[in-house]
Amino acid sequence: MRIGILSFAHLHAEGYVQNLRRISGVEVIGFSDTDPERGRRFSQAYGLRWFWTHEDLLAEHPDAVIVTSENARHRELVELAVRSGAHVLCEKPIATRTEDALAMKAAVEAAGVSFMTAFPMRFSPAVEAARAMVAEGALGRVLAVVGVNHSENPKRHRAWFAEKALAGGGATIDHTVHLADLYRWIFGVEVAEVTAEISNPFDPEVDVDTAGLLLLKLENGVPASIDASWSRPPSYPRWGHLKMEIGGEKGTLVLDAFAGHLHVWRRGQERAYEWLGFHPDPNQGMLEAFVDSVRNGTPPPVSWRDGYEALRVVLAAYRSAERHAPVAPGDL
Repeated sequence: MRIGILSFAHLHAEGYVQNLRRISGVEVIGFSDTDPERGRRFSQAYGLRWFWTHEDLLAEHPDAVIVTSENARHRELVELAVRSGAHVLCEKPIATRTEDALAMKAAVEAAGVSFMTAFPMRFSPAVEAARAMVAEGALGRVLAVVGVNHSENPKRHRAWFAEKALAGGGATIDHTVHLADLYRWIFGVEVAEVTAEISNPFDPEVDVDTAGLLLLKLENGVPASIDASWSRPPSYPRWGHLKMEIGGEKGTLVLDAFAGHLHVWRRGQERAYEWLGFHPDPNQGMLEAFVDSVRNGTPPPVSWRDGYEALRVVLAAYRSAERHAPVAPGDL
C-alpha cells in the first residue's frame, strides 16, 4: 500500500512516519508541504521525498493519505485527496467550522472513498479496558465522569497552534476533542449540553485560549467534565496527560493512559529529566487499523461522524463561554 502525507504542519506527522514504517507492506511515498523550511527540514530528517505541492504528491496516485496540516486547511486537502481517489485519515479536530466538516463529508461520499478521524486514544489498551468494564456493568450505574487532558504549549514546536485563524482556537479545541470522543465511545451516547469557561491564564503573548473547563451533560443524564489546558511548562518531564475518573454505584475506575513510564535523567537534552513511557503507542494501533480498513475495503473504526460530533462539542464550549450559558452541540 502506498501512503502519502499531506503537510508536515502538525506535530503528529513526525510520529506517523515512524508508525507507518513499522507496518508490513506499507510504502511512505513522501510528503507535500508548501513551506520551504519545513519541507527541507523534514525531508532531511526522515529521508522522505518532498513534494512542493499537494497536487504533485496526489499525481503519484497514493492509495491513501494522512492530512496533517493546520486545522483550518483540512477541508482543502481532504477535498483534493478524495478527488484523486485516495482514502483519508484526517488529523483532529477535523475542521474549525461545521460548514467545512459537512463539505468534507459531501466530498468523501461523492468520491466513494473512506474517511477516518485521527482519534488514537481509542486504541489505548487502558481506554479499551475501561470501555469494556463499563459495558460489562462492573461499575454499576455510572454517576459522573471527570476527564483531564493537559500538555505543554505546542507553539514552541509549531507556531500556528497559537494562531486562531489557522488553529480555530487554543487549548480547548486542541484537547477537548479527545475526551469528547472517548465519552461518546465509552458510554454510547451524545453530549446533550455544554457549559464552559475558557481563558488564557498561561501565555499572555498569544491571542488564543490556554485553558478550558467544560461541564457536560450526556444524553443519559450523566454529568461529566473536561479539563483542557496547555498548562505544562517546557521543563515538564513529558508532553502531558490524558486521565479519566468514572464514578459508579459499585466503585470508581481511575484511568491514566500514560502512567507506565521510566524516570530518566540526561545531560544536554531539552528535558533534562524525562518520563519515558513503555506503554503501547496508541498511534501505532490507529495507523494499523486505518491500513487494514483500506486494504480490506471495510469501514474505518473511527468515522467522519465521530470527528464531527467531537467538533460540535468544542464549538458549543466556545459559544457557551461567550454567552455565559449552556449550549447544546446538536443546535450547531
